[in-house]
Amino acid sequence: MFRIAYLEQRGDRLDHEERLVAGVLTERGIEVRPYRRKQIERRALPLDDTCFVMGTEPCVRGAMKQLGIAVPVPDDYPESLQPWLRRRVWRERLDAVANRISQGAQGGVFVKPAERLKTFTGRVFDHPGDLYFLGGASRRQTVWCSQPVRWRSEFRAYVIGAQVVALDHYHGDPALRPCEREIAEAVRTYHASGAAPAGYGIDFGVLDDGRTALIEANDGYALGAYAIGAAPYTDLLLARWAQLLATRTPAGA
Repeated sequence: MFRIAYLEQRGDRLDHEERLVAGVLTERGIEVRPYRRKQIERRALPLDDTCFVMGTEPCVRGAMKQLGIAVPVPDDYPESLQPWLRRRVWRERLDAVANRISQGAQGGVFVKPAERLKTFTGRVFDHPGDLYFLGGASRRQTVWCSQPVRWRSEFRAYVIGAQVVALDHYHGDPALRPCEREIAEAVRTYHASGAAPAGYGIDFGVLDDGRTALIEANDGYALGAYAIGAAPYTDLLLARWAQLLATRTPAGA
């Protein structure tokens, strides 16, 4: 499907994820070419439908723009997966949330940016002093808010189509695995909704009360690798990139 793979290089050599993919693609006879972020910013790469691009979000988004691909809107909490949240989640402007926190009326609330540009790190805000962690973030931006919960463990499911190809622990007690039947059901539900990407990561965890709950969904076009094998990780990224390429507008051709 692809003739050339452009993989971002940020130091003296490729990082972990890029090395995983480079090995698989080389075995498959696809030419691997490292690139630097400045090449994306200058549109110096000769990109077309035969090229696969991998890297950090800014680089992959830059490649999308060059190719005439609309950058996907983040969908951290898909509508079809609301039953798996196990908590209240809503969107609001940051100024309204910050105002309630400053007055001590909000109580504990988890807040994180809802847009692509992550202007601050998501965290629980318990009292007015926590507003310090917002730094200079624009109060006009939209944020995700949620009822605080305690995660005893956190795992990422890597998904291609409607199939979970890996389930990797990344935080908390590794022995407390979320229910894989529930994850599989959630993935089937998301796929059936028509809103799921062709390849993505979706995080689930175990709550204090032992229930399996959705943490958040993550698009697959710039997705980190935990313990997932090189081949399924590569296939996930390729599936998502091919899906995005199919959405190119005539102006980007």
